[in-house]
Amino acid sequence: MTIGSAVGTAVDSADWTALATELDAHGCALTPQLIAPEQCRAIAALYDDLTLFRSTVDMARHRFGSGQYRYFAEELPPVVAALRAALYPRLLTVARDWATRLGRPAPWPDSLEEWLDRCRAAGQTKSSQILLRYGAGDWNALHRDLFGDMVFPLQVVIGLDEQGVDYTGGEFLLVEQRPRAQSRGTSTVLPQGHGLVFTTRDRPVRSARGWSAGPVRHGVSTVRSGLRRSLGLVFHNA
Repeated sequence: MTIGSAVGTAVDSADWTALATELDAHGCALTPQLIAPEQCRAIAALYDDLTLFRSTVDMARHRFGSGQYRYFAEELPPVVAALRAALYPRLLTVARDWATRLGRPAPWPDSLEEWLDRCRAAGQTKSSQILLRYGAGDWNALHRDLFGDMVFPLQVVIGLDEQGVDYTGGEFLLVEQRPRAQSRGTSTVLPQGHGLVFTTRDRPVRSARGWSAGPVRHGVSTVRSGLRRSLGLVFHNA
């Protein structure tokens, strides 16, 4: 079985109806295991091959938190490309449903490549797929991965290490701003090889007048010990 077909089978075997319900309720949803531990280790090891990346970001230097991440170049490693291609059509259904509820346009075509072509035509030409690395004491400030007008409303982060074995701390954080109320936070442990689907910018929430957009930001809590690495899959270009 090829990498693409194995990844596609893993993605398709998830209960996407249940995941969509979870996304509606919390703005994030944890998938079953999408890639095996050996694939996780292989992806994490790519970090040292600088030829695969277009840039490196030192988070402390930019006051994004502490740690480091690298943006992949346009030509993605096969397993990364396969994951993004398999996940896009599954997330597209949710994206279109959310747009309908919020009364927004749904500019995302059936094809991921066609959508990326639209991003490029709008001036968003750079790959936004990310390999992140956090050591002890590192963390990620609350933020959104927005790079221009072309935005896909959902993204996925995949854990490459095992919490409690390879590192401690480092929970994924999601904070939702609620109208006329205190913000609500969600903390998720990211199991190795599993994906966490979460909202890029906001999500539909019920209001007295129907549906409104609930702004959401995400980050990572402080890593207490060890090394925490993850793969970020963003479905619009930078």
